[in-house]
Amino acid sequence: MRITSTSCICPVLVCLCFVQRCYGAAHHGSIKVTRNQTKHVEGETEVHHRPKRGWVWNQFFVLEEHMGPDPQYVGKLHSNSDKGDGSVKYILTGEGAGTIFIIDDTTGDIHSTKSLDREQKTHYVLHAQAIDRRTNKPLEPESEFIIKVQDINDNAPKFTDGPYIVTVPEMSEMGTSVLQVTATDADDPTYGNSARVVYSILQGQPYFSVDPKTGVIRTALHNMDREAREHYSVVIQAKDMAGQVGGLSGSTTVNITLTDVNDNPPRFPQKHYQLYVPESAQVGSAVGKIKANDADTGSNADMKYTIINGDGSGVFSISTDKETREGIISLKKPLNYEKKKSYTLNIEGANTHLDFRFSHLGPFKDVTMLKIIVGDVDEPPLFTMPSYVMEVYENAKIGTAVGTVTAQDPDTANSLVRYFIDHNTEEDRYFTIDANTGTIKTAKIFDREETPWYNITVAASEIDNPELVSHVQVGVRILDINDNPPELAREYDVVVCENAKPGQVIQIITATDKDNSANGARFHFSLDEGLSLNPNFTLRDNEDNTASILTRRKRYSRTTQDTYYLPVLISDGGVPPLSSSSTLTIRVCACEKDGRVRTCHAEAFLSSAGLSTGALIAILLCVVILLAIVVLFITLRRSKKEPLIISEEDVRENVVTYDDEGGGEEDTEAFDITALRNPSAAEELKYRRDVRPEVKPVLRHHASSSLDSIDVQEFIKQRLAEADLDPSVPPYDSLQTYAYEGHRSEAGSISSLDSATTHSDQDYNYLGDWGPEFKKLAELYGEIESERTT
Repeated sequence: MRITSTSCICPVLVCLCFVQRCYGAAHHGSIKVTRNQTKHVEGETEVHHRPKRGWVWNQFFVLEEHMGPDPQYVGKLHSNSDKGDGSVKYILTGEGAGTIFIIDDTTGDIHSTKSLDREQKTHYVLHAQAIDRRTNKPLEPESEFIIKVQDINDNAPKFTDGPYIVTVPEMSEMGTSVLQVTATDADDPTYGNSARVVYSILQGQPYFSVDPKTGVIRTALHNMDREAREHYSVVIQAKDMAGQVGGLSGSTTVNITLTDVNDNPPRFPQKHYQLYVPESAQVGSAVGKIKANDADTGSNADMKYTIINGDGSGVFSISTDKETREGIISLKKPLNYEKKKSYTLNIEGANTHLDFRFSHLGPFKDVTMLKIIVGDVDEPPLFTMPSYVMEVYENAKIGTAVGTVTAQDPDTANSLVRYFIDHNTEEDRYFTIDANTGTIKTAKIFDREETPWYNITVAASEIDNPELVSHVQVGVRILDINDNPPELAREYDVVVCENAKPGQVIQIITATDKDNSANGARFHFSLDEGLSLNPNFTLRDNEDNTASILTRRKRYSRTTQDTYYLPVLISDGGVPPLSSSSTLTIRVCACEKDGRVRTCHAEAFLSSAGLSTGALIAILLCVVILLAIVVLFITLRRSKKEPLIISEEDVRENVVTYDDEGGGEEDTEAFDITALRNPSAAEELKYRRDVRPEVKPVLRHHASSSLDSIDVQEFIKQRLAEADLDPSVPPYDSLQTYAYEGHRSEAGSISSLDSATTHSDQDYNYLGDWGPEFKKLAELYGEIESERTT
């Protein structure tokens, strides 16, 4: 039963004895819960009430880390039912009962048998009950109480996150916060000073300090310079018991690094520098380096170099190497010792990232002077021009002079120069050069239409020092002469329609000339004058380098002549003028009314039918397949054995043959049994297939002889009677259908068998209006009519 009030009704008197080791005395106390006495009221009987506890202790205390040889006394339980005669038995249950905590069941004394650690478990919940030893019946309800483990200072403060690594900018103000450290103590912070921690600094003074209560580390000096000292190791101590003597302590290390700020300007180690550069140095190459020192690091040491003045600012340039922070001096223009032997440069190095807090330490830049000495070098010959362009006419004779190159020794010695051509390419072999004068000549006959331009490389070297060689590019342009006659620009497919009119333009032709525009830009077209006048076609020069082909007459016929040839003479305007003759092929084709070509030659018959080549091939394949099927069918029919005797109906009608012998006379499902019982009647009118019959059926003869004299309806009736009375017909129903067309039509015959013998004066011009499907028919009748008229 949990006790939550100071006035709980319970007949148990609990006596709690608590020992305070820290005070040096043990207080054994027992609180009795007195039972309420029975009240006697006059005139009333005695009334019994439930007993109440006057006061209840629900907590015991036991010190942790008990090291004594005897069990530690915790307290005492006592019931007011206990008269001291041993009849009451005390029972203890709950956490640690029987193992950690034991109870004397007679006296109610509770002892702790083990050393307890508050940091592992702060309290234990137990239950106590008093029972009658003889009956084992409870004398009162079960009571719940707590045994708390009382803390002692047995845990030192600990820094769980140490050691620490932290940075702080150099030149920071005094008192700048660096880091806050925190130590934890596992002891009870609510009891005594066991967990009350204070901080102190053991190492790192006088540069840093620590707040005793908060553990905040701060700078203790002004303007701490990274360049003087960069790293510091600070040891911080945390001590419990508020720092008193006997308290436990722990420590940690804080490694503090000062970070750089731009508080140091760049400085050149020297105020004057000297650099030697040979005159043979290549333009764009690096010729020297210079560097200004900066005590800062990182971006605070970045700088930029510039040439601020000097007579060499136009000849040299300077750039900054980002990695080494050096100034790279490069050559902008060629050097010539004979013209200028030295240059002077004023170079400035300045920081690019400035911190205005330290501007009073500036200026953050420095200037030095650099003198560049130009060295004399034996140089190769120098051509008067960086490149040459020369010209020569095509078809020029071998040995024709093209041009001359000139080179000189730039040194004061002025040595003689020798010229030659590097035969590294095929083009270099087409020219020769005079070694002394530098005159270039041809070594072959050139054709401009084949190659209009040549590039060669000419070299020059000093006679005294052949290893010094210089080169120059020479371009040779081949000039044109009029050596190619003009010709048609392409192969023309000229078509003339059968219904063309006189003077109609059927083609426009152009010409081309391999020579350039100066020798043949103007072309003249004409017909060959050596031939007779062409009655069919003529040519007209349009005077714009084109010519038109025109018709001279009308009505061209493919059947009469389907191809014409027209010789054309073309001449250019060069000096001297050249000409050529070409022949145009003109085809006669059938055209639509709007001039579109419909067909030419024999293709007209295929085109008029609207069939393509693929469609014709498909039709031929179908015909071949049908023929193969027919041949196969005939072969199979011949391979079968045919009967020698057939009935008359085989000639007249379709006969269905059953290769079944039947089921005898009992089988009445497939055949008429009457016909089977009289086979002689069926065989009388059958004939052998291989013998001409001598007797003809009377009914058929009668029907045939009177076919022309009787009516068709009567003929059908006769045929029906013949089929009904003929005993030789198959023994199953057969349906024969005769379609009666009626009397003879009054209209004449539409057969064309006799139409070829008659002549008609009908006009067939209307066939041309029936569409493209009837074009061929209209042409055929048009030609027949034309021939008849002629």
